[in-house]
Amino acid sequence: MSSFRALRIDKAEDGQTISVVDFPESELMEGDVVVRVSHSTVNYKDGLAITGKSPVVRRFPMIPGIDFAGVVTASETDEFKVGDGVILNGWGLGETHLGGYAEAARVKSEWLVPLPEGMSAAEAMAIGTAGYTAMLCVMALEKHGVTPERGPVLVTGAAGGVGSVACAILGKLGYHVVASTGRPEEGDWLKRLGATEIVDRAELAAPGKPLQKERFAGVVDSVGSVPLANAIAQTMAGGAVAACGLAAGMDLPTSVAPFILRGVSLLGINSVTVPKPIRVEAYRRLAQDLDKEKLAAITRTISFDEIIPTAKAIIDGKVRGRVVVEI
Repeated sequence: MSSFRALRIDKAEDGQTISVVDFPESELMEGDVVVRVSHSTVNYKDGLAITGKSPVVRRFPMIPGIDFAGVVTASETDEFKVGDGVILNGWGLGETHLGGYAEAARVKSEWLVPLPEGMSAAEAMAIGTAGYTAMLCVMALEKHGVTPERGPVLVTGAAGGVGSVACAILGKLGYHVVASTGRPEEGDWLKRLGATEIVDRAELAAPGKPLQKERFAGVVDSVGSVPLANAIAQTMAGGAVAACGLAAGMDLPTSVAPFILRGVSLLGINSVTVPKPIRVEAYRRLAQDLDKEKLAAITRTISFDEIIPTAKAIIDGKVRGRVVVEI
């Protein structure tokens, strides 16, 4: 194809503009693999990029979309051949490298993960960066020794993309999952996913003491700020908190007390530049430990033309679960 449909963000005097364009294939960025993109998704970070609420985009013009799934159409490497199904999450996609909201992409082969056997491109994007990040959180907690026998695991932002997948994975693995959400009407839905009990996010929203009653053996946190500080303060001795998001803010108003008096560990989860072996293992685990029926239950599919309003809705907290984009 000489050109293809894409969503493009351009720099403007008062911020940025966004439009659907015919993008020349000749203007694709460097890489040794070309992919025909079939599916993408809308993550919170995509919402920030499209709305301009945060300086996610660092190169203009930019095609947003921090992940995609599709089929290889050209390859200069032996690792991938024409016709292979592939997934890409992170590596600056949609930030510094032209992203997934387009019918084609040229990328570096080391960024790509083979589509696992038995997983469709649509399912890979139902998982998306949010679900893949949730799996990285679970793997980090497991590596630290957090098991179902150790005690409950708290999931903050439970109705969101990371949180909903985390609830489904942890529930299937046998954990007692405490789901924190500001949307109490989603309680029954979260319990069907795998949550054992629901708590109002207001319980974690107000500043609290550095050390509080020990409640959780582990935490999957996607919100940051005061809720994360309270989650740390309520983590049991020797427990761990996997932190992967900033929906409530980038600050962390806590103290060293939980770390030096209870031995709590704060595990930072970076989903953007994870080495390929860990990515491949995360997707193997997702294919194994994420119930496809539950994945379908938290997913809805939208068209290309619905990306912009959906991105705005996710920033406003009006999107639950996962959103797949048919490119």
